Amino acid sequence: MGTLDLQEIRKQLDEIDSALKKGFLTRMELCRQVAEFKANTGKAVYDREREQQKLAAVKDGIDDAFQQQAVGELFAQLMTISRRYQYRYLAEHGKQAKLEFQCVDRLPVKKARVVYQGVEGAYSHGAALQYFGDSAQLYHVPSWDDAMKEVEEERADYAVLPIENSSAGAVADNYDLLIKYHNYIVAETFLPVNHALLGLPDAQLSQISTVFSHPQGLMQCSQYLNAHREWKQMSVENTAVAAKKVIEDGDVTQAAVASEIAGRLYGLKVLKHPVNNNQNNTTRFIILSKHPVYQENASKITLSFELPHKSGSLYNMLSNFIYNQVNMLMIQSRPIAGRNWEYRFFVDIEGNLGCASVQNALKGIAEEASNLRILGNY
Repeated sequence: MGTLDLQEIRKQLDEIDSALKKGFLTRMELCRQVAEFKANTGKAVYDREREQQKLAAVKDGIDDAFQQQAVGELFAQLMTISRRYQYRYLAEHGKQAKLEFQCVDRLPVKKARVVYQGVEGAYSHGAALQYFGDSAQLYHVPSWDDAMKEVEEERADYAVLPIENSSAGAVADNYDLLIKYHNYIVAETFLPVNHALLGLPDAQLSQISTVFSHPQGLMQCSQYLNAHREWKQMSVENTAVAAKKVIEDGDVTQAAVASEIAGRLYGLKVLKHPVNNNQNNTTRFIILSKHPVYQENASKITLSFELPHKSGSLYNMLSNFIYNQVNMLMIQSRPIAGRNWEYRFFVDIEGNLGCASVQNALKGIAEEASNLRILGNY
C-alpha cells in the first residue's frame, strides 16, 4: 500500500513539474518581450528595486520560515535566469558592451623599455629576459609599486610582475597594485623557480646561522629551512637582494635563498641545491602595459569586481559565466581597504574580448556588480 501511495505522489509531482515547465517557458517568452522593449528603449536589464519588490511579494503570506526562504531562492533564481536571457537577446541584436580594448596583431617588444622589481639576478629579471629576450632595454626599480608607476607614467613600455606561484599561491600585494594603477595585462610568462642555498666562496654549510630571502622564497623552501631550527630566517625585498646582501656583508654565517644565476652574478657558492619544497615550482609573471590592447589569439581574461555584502551575491555573479558557458580558471579575493569584511574579487576566465558569449557575461557583471574592471586579455 505504501508503494502505491508513493507512486501516486510521484504521479502528482510529475503533473506539477509538467505544469511548471510549461509556465516557465511561457515566462521566458515574456522575458524575451521585455528584452525587446529594453533593446528599443535603452532601459537597463537589471532593475534592483523591481526585483526586491518581487521577492518580497512572493514570500508574503508564507508562515513557514523554511518554505518562505525556499520560495525566495526559487524566484531569485528565476529572475537571474531572466536577466541572463535578456543579456543574450540584447547581444544577439547588436546591443553589446562597448569595450575600451583594441585588438592588435602582436605586441611591439623589440627595443621595448621593460622594468622589473629588484636587481639583476632576481627571478623577475629572469622572467623579463625569458619573455622579451636580449633586444629589449631592461632596467630595475626597488619595488613592484615603482614598476607599476613607471608604466603608468610611460617611462617604461612594459612591467614584469609575479602574480602567482605554484606552491606559495597568489602574490597578494600585486593584486592590490592592479587596482591602484590603471595598467593592463597584455601577456604572461611562466618561469621555473629552483632555489639554491648560497653562501660566500669560503663558507661551509655547518657555519650558517642566518638565511635571507624574499618571504615567498622562505615559504617555498620551508621544509628544508625548518629542518635547521638553529637558522634564523630573515625577509628582504627579493631573492637577488638576499644574494647581494650576503656578498656585501662578507659574513660566512650568512646565506641566501636565491637562484643559481644570482649566485654566479654575485660570486656566491652553492651550498645546497635545490632547496625548494616543490621541485616543479613555477611562478607566473604578468606583463603590463599602459595601453588596453589584446592580441587576436588572446585566450585568458582577468577582471575584478566588488559585490554587495549579502547572501548569494557571489553565486549570482558567477552564474553569468555559467549561463554563457564561459570557463572560470581562478578566483581570488582581497579585502577592500577601509571597509571591514568587504572584498574585491579577481577572476580569470577563458576567452577573448571579441567573443559574443564573453561580452554577454561581462555585460551582465557590469550591470550587477560594483566597480567592474577588465584588467587584461592575453
